[in-house]
Amino acid sequence: MATSPPSKPKPKAAGHPLIQAAPQAGGGPLQFKKPGTGPLRINMPDGGPLRLKTPAIGCGCGAACGEPGPTAPESPPLAPGAGTVIRIQQMDCPTEEAMLRRKLAGLPAVASLNFNLLRRELTVRHGPDALPGILAAIRDLGFTPEPLPAADEAGAPQAPAEPRRPWGRLLLAALAALGAEALDWFASPPWLAAALALLAVALSGLQTYRKGWLALRGGNLNIHVLMSLAVTGACLLGQWPEAAMVMVLFSLAEWLEARALSRARHAIAGLLQLAPEQAWVRQADGSWQRQPVSQVAVGSRMQVRPGERIGLDGVIQAGLSHINQAAITGESLPVAKGPGESVYAGSLNGEGRLEVAVTAPASRSLLARIIHQVEQAQAAKAPTQRFVDRFARVYTPLVCLLALLLALLPPWLGLGSWSHWAYQALVLLVIACPCALVIATPVTLVSGLTAAARHGILIKGGAYLELGYRLRWLAFDKTGTLTCGTPSQQQMGTLASLSADQCQALAGALAADSDHPLSRALWQQAQAQGLSLPAARAHQTLPGLGIRGEIDGQDYWLGSAALARQLGLLGDGLPAEAAHWAAQGHSLVLLLDDRQLLAWFSVADRLRPDSAAAVAELHRLGLRTLILTGDHAGSARAMAEAAGIDEVQAELLPEQKLDLIRARQAQGGVAMVGDGINDAPALAQADIGIAMGGLGTDTAIETADVALMDDELGKLPRFIRLCRTTRAVLIQNLVLALGLKGAFLLLTLTGHGSLWLAVVADVGASLLVVANGLRLLRH
Repeated sequence: MATSPPSKPKPKAAGHPLIQAAPQAGGGPLQFKKPGTGPLRINMPDGGPLRLKTPAIGCGCGAACGEPGPTAPESPPLAPGAGTVIRIQQMDCPTEEAMLRRKLAGLPAVASLNFNLLRRELTVRHGPDALPGILAAIRDLGFTPEPLPAADEAGAPQAPAEPRRPWGRLLLAALAALGAEALDWFASPPWLAAALALLAVALSGLQTYRKGWLALRGGNLNIHVLMSLAVTGACLLGQWPEAAMVMVLFSLAEWLEARALSRARHAIAGLLQLAPEQAWVRQADGSWQRQPVSQVAVGSRMQVRPGERIGLDGVIQAGLSHINQAAITGESLPVAKGPGESVYAGSLNGEGRLEVAVTAPASRSLLARIIHQVEQAQAAKAPTQRFVDRFARVYTPLVCLLALLLALLPPWLGLGSWSHWAYQALVLLVIACPCALVIATPVTLVSGLTAAARHGILIKGGAYLELGYRLRWLAFDKTGTLTCGTPSQQQMGTLASLSADQCQALAGALAADSDHPLSRALWQQAQAQGLSLPAARAHQTLPGLGIRGEIDGQDYWLGSAALARQLGLLGDGLPAEAAHWAAQGHSLVLLLDDRQLLAWFSVADRLRPDSAAAVAELHRLGLRTLILTGDHAGSARAMAEAAGIDEVQAELLPEQKLDLIRARQAQGGVAMVGDGINDAPALAQADIGIAMGGLGTDTAIETADVALMDDELGKLPRFIRLCRTTRAVLIQNLVLALGLKGAFLLLTLTGHGSLWLAVVADVGASLLVVANGLRLLRH
């Protein structure tokens, strides 16, 4: 046909003045780079990748420095797939991370280290044959490394197991400590209280002393070193009952903290329970047998019975049912699906029996990839976390130096006894550990990331979750974002004695055999009205003009105004109403016979049902909205008016969109909402790029900073509110951690501290910030 709906021009990234392209060795894809930036991957429509650069949030080694990592030539040569994930159950705290980093970073075969404390996993990129030496170095620190199988061998990700704890020993230690306290209270022989105290310390504190020695040997002053010094000092000062009770309380508090952290550690892993471990798979003889999903090959035929969860991603081959996809998209209502439509692992089958052709292994299912992306986001350092890490590296040594001065200066100046101030210095050592401060940010961010994923919002890093509170503008691409992305019939008018239904049926009959989008829109409208379509014969396509066909012996044409002019049937021009819709950006299709213009139809993309409500909610949150599109200005203005958008910029080239994004950034944070493929420069320039996920396409998941997994714009206000709540909780946690530390620090400096209070200050602060951060799971 001659006319077609307006379309967005495709960006020419390689020719953009701010992006330089360089061919890769071995004929690989081009790498696009903006100065001082980190990688962004975009799969283009032809299937090839486009790699841009967006602001980096940390170096490749996972360090909290916020600086670009070393360039590729400085890294040792890597064997194919030489990235190993190692689970270390003893790795609970940033201090263990520091020990491992110092030990492994010096090995010549190690290229990079990436720590995920919440999953107790270390990812090491290394040279060939280097893994045994890396494992030996980890064991030398007293840790037990457990290499995990590669992603293509492991199936779906597995949640980390919690280490077993010696409850009997801890109970005996508590009883011994209480006995030492009672004996001291009743002035019993000192040696008896000392014996019970030593028993309590031995039962509950050997692991603490072991960890403290390993940390001290590695040059780290972690909580185990500080607690070991404090308890040993208390024993040397004759404070036997207090030394015992402090060690028992510390061991108990570590367990409570581990329990609280376990909830955060398993929050995203809870999604794994949605996917069954086994599936019904058709065998070579035609029978159905249960198999572990990790062993089901791509292309196999899987049967899903009513009420069962779908084990693997696939395409329905037979059967009809309603599928509950809430685990993937956050949708509250089931979706009707039949042959040819995709289904996803973790979704719940409704009333029908389905046969599904498997399209991805368990390790590459959409659910597994979402979990993997969220876990990667957990490992990325957000701005607040990088600040806290830098602060903690300075804070702990300073407080230790202050403790030494507290033990020496006051008694030297005659302000008290040496034993009193030595005791206060021990208290200060316990307070010095910054665990609560360091753990406040990652627990909050992982809770926020998990809450977002459960609602179908995939956030690619804590940095974007944290920076979302700064957004002041949301820029929308029009086609496929605010609109459905497919044209549909909007208006029609008749100009002859035929009724509207007769004209619609004639147009539908002529359009039935055409694949052109405008023809499909007219045919679909006729189908939707339930019209009986006559048979069209002698069908002929007129390139650039339209369609000709014969119905009941009469010739009819369906096409553009150019076709009508060529046939000499347009007369004085388009009817006024048709011209009005053409000015609004609609595409016009005319129905003609050999004597006159019979009817006209306007075809245009339609606004998404939730667009207007989402924009109104964004306005209530104080954000401004903007359309950036390459479409016709009239069409863009009509869509903006219908959706309630504040401003419209139409008929733009990609470079112009980028310039407009940059201009708005001078007024505050800007997010660009698009389809994840087009408008790549604008998405890269925006503070946060938000993609319409297309129900989990690879492009959306791998490209955008944020992906809306079911293309529902109503999730944008939820994302903004979650960002603001996360920011508030982060500030609350930092105030709680620093406030409690500061209060007990003042008590200690004035000589009123105690080891009991120090343990309460340290562990109490950790428990408070963890519990506060976990509140986001209910958002």
